[in-house]
Amino acid sequence: MLRWFRAFLPKEERFFDLFARHAKTSVQCAMALQDVLKGGDETPVHCQRVNQFENDADNITREVLTAVRRTFITPFDRGDIKNLITSMDDAVDQMQQTAKAVVLFEVRAFEPPMREMGTLIVECANLVGRALPLLQSIGSNVSMLTQITEELTKLEGRVDDLHDIGLKELYLKHRDANTMDFIVGAEIYDHLEKVADRFDDVANEINSIVIEQV
Repeated sequence: MLRWFRAFLPKEERFFDLFARHAKTSVQCAMALQDVLKGGDETPVHCQRVNQFENDADNITREVLTAVRRTFITPFDRGDIKNLITSMDDAVDQMQQTAKAVVLFEVRAFEPPMREMGTLIVECANLVGRALPLLQSIGSNVSMLTQITEELTKLEGRVDDLHDIGLKELYLKHRDANTMDFIVGAEIYDHLEKVADRFDDVANEINSIVIEQV
């Protein structure tokens, strides 16, 4: 009865504007990370851009969490809103962790699989940006939302494969040379893999919302 009653009450649509702002920031952060992975003297500059976008994303996340507390009728379950924006923010946080590792270890050159992982991370961010507006009319967008989340999961799998391939190549390259180079490279690979994992978490949260609303 309560669910039926809620369906006829006006809902606060500002959440979707905030989701869109966060998704745009996530794409910008992913593109900055992609620039980091190109290497060269400008690497620290691009790392700083990643940090700035992460700060922007944090601010948007706080706005969402504040709105959840203050809004009487939300577009869908409050817990789902919190979980969705938190998972989105975790992906951006992990991009920042990658940039921090690059700065810490003063990395200026990156392996080809790392750069390819960066390209796939941008694709992940763009897919999330496509999915979020569809949540405004879940019933008519179930098929597209399912397709997008499946693609996110596939991209995460491809990043996992690149992680394994890259580690193997890194080991073969450095097994008779500088062990520290292998350790640093492995650290960067692990951070990049975790970014894709966090985007897969976003896909899972979207699927959860779809299941509950349909």
